[in-house]
Amino acid sequence: MASFAPEGSQFDARQYDSKMNDLLGSDGQDFFTTYDEVYETFDSMGLQENLLRGIYAYGFEKPSAIQQRGIVPFCKGLDVIQQAQSGTGKTATFCSGILQQLDYELLDCQALVLAPTRELAQQIEKVMRALGDYLGVKVHACVGGTSVREDQRILSSGVHVVVGTPGRVFDMLRRQSLRPDHIKMFVLDEADEMLSRGFKDQIYDIFQLLPSKIQIGVFSATMPPEALEITRKFMNKPVRILVKRDELTLEGIKQFHVNVDKEEWKLETLCDLYETLAITQSVIFVNTRRKVDWLTDKMRSRDHTVSATHGDMDQNTRDIIMREFRSGSSRVLITTDLLARGIDVQQVSLVINYDLPTQPENYLHRIGRSGRFGRKGVAINFVTRDDERMLFDIQKFYNVVIEELPANVADLL
Repeated sequence: MASFAPEGSQFDARQYDSKMNDLLGSDGQDFFTTYDEVYETFDSMGLQENLLRGIYAYGFEKPSAIQQRGIVPFCKGLDVIQQAQSGTGKTATFCSGILQQLDYELLDCQALVLAPTRELAQQIEKVMRALGDYLGVKVHACVGGTSVREDQRILSSGVHVVVGTPGRVFDMLRRQSLRPDHIKMFVLDEADEMLSRGFKDQIYDIFQLLPSKIQIGVFSATMPPEALEITRKFMNKPVRILVKRDELTLEGIKQFHVNVDKEEWKLETLCDLYETLAITQSVIFVNTRRKVDWLTDKMRSRDHTVSATHGDMDQNTRDIIMREFRSGSSRVLITTDLLARGIDVQQVSLVINYDLPTQPENYLHRIGRSGRFGRKGVAINFVTRDDERMLFDIQKFYNVVIEELPANVADLL
């Protein structure tokens, strides 16, 4: 790999780090407190018996790095900023922290979790429900694309936790169907996305409607300075638990690239790989919704079975397709970045970036889908001449070398 940056390289590590340092500089020290206690087992965290039962029943044995540091401060009611890559167990970290602190006698909403996509909100709802199974927790996902009346009915019958997307949650608060009086915990998941994708104002608006004494948790794989600045405005001496950028490794995931000089050659390359794809479950990422449709048609016209999902489809259709994929009845899923963060498919062991992501950060979210919780996975990047710069940026951002794909790809899976 060349050691010089190609011309016009977008990602400037020095600038990123210096911006970070400015922000955390002189008064940054007063702003954050660090928390270094590590709990090697779930048993040592002082959690309720029934929460532990749920954690073990869900299949967790030993806490991941973020869980070893992150669960306890959240359970203590501290404001937290936790940064770790996809697939390391952030969801279970805040779910445990919330479940530990709820008053189950009180059937009122006590915790609000916001996520950027419906899929992710529904995924969090599932984890929360599973972990809280023995506690009798009532959780509801408030997301767009579903019936408002149904949401209102469920909320009025009483829930402990609401997980949702900003638009629908704000709507429910505004209609007073969601009462904020008892909310004592507020979590932003994938905060970088939330704050960049135009949800910023909505999050502020929601925040205005919540009680002033509230515990806040901000969770994210990447924490751009803008996101930290916002947390500054409304958090109280937060504890910062950080996995540094150069530790944002994607360990256990083998990463390769294939040189396809021209865009037109990608399709042939993908078809050559198809048999390998179908051995296991795989996800193929492209950059636009239109391309999802185009590639799906092309693959099907060659008699390859594939599923596809993107943000233009209605929620119902997306749910059905994701169910098919999760159950394994379809083995290849074509999708866009929008859904990268909400796909938690345990069996995915191969990710193909048919198009390289437009932002280095999104690379992590895409390939963090494979090999979750330390399972092995493979990521294959299709690289045209125009993509060489982006490949360079990704390697620099994550401090990795992405080798050329060897011929025996099937043996790697």
